[in-house]
Amino acid sequence: MISGQVECGPNAVLAFAREGYRKCGFVLGRIVRDVDLSGFLKLSSRYWRTGLAEMWRSLSKAAFLKALQRLVPDIRSHHLSPAPAGVRAQAVGPDGAQLDDFAFRETTRMVHVLNAPSPAATASLSIGKSIADKLAARF
Repeated sequence: MISGQVECGPNAVLAFAREGYRKCGFVLGRIVRDVDLSGFLKLSSRYWRTGLAEMWRSLSKAAFLKALQRLVPDIRSHHLSPAPAGVRAQAVGPDGAQLDDFAFRETTRMVHVLNAPSPAATASLSIGKSIADKLAARF
C-alpha cells in the first residue's frame, strides 16, 4: 500500500448478505434463496473443500497465518491485524460455471451488465464503451 503496509488476501468466501461486510452478518432469506439456485449448488459441490478452507481461514487467525507462512515464512501473528472486508459479486450460470468478467445480455431495448466484478470501477469506462458500441450497432 502507499502507506508501506502490506495487505494479505483476499479470501474468497460466501457472503451471507447482499452487503455482508461483517463476519457474522447474514440474512436468512438470502441464504435460502442462494442455496436454492442450481448453479450455486453445482459450483459448491465441485469446490466445497476449497470453500470451507477459505471460510476457516477467514475466521481463524492461526489458520490464515499458517497459509501465509507458505508464502512468507518469517511472518508472525503479531504482524497481522484485521482489515475491512469487501464484497465482490460473482455471477454463476445454471451449469455452475462462473461467468466471465463483464458478461452482457441484450434484450430488445436494453443491454444488461450481468457480471462486473472487481475491478469494475477501474473498468467502468471500458464497460460504458462496450454498452455504447452494442447500442450503436442497433441503430
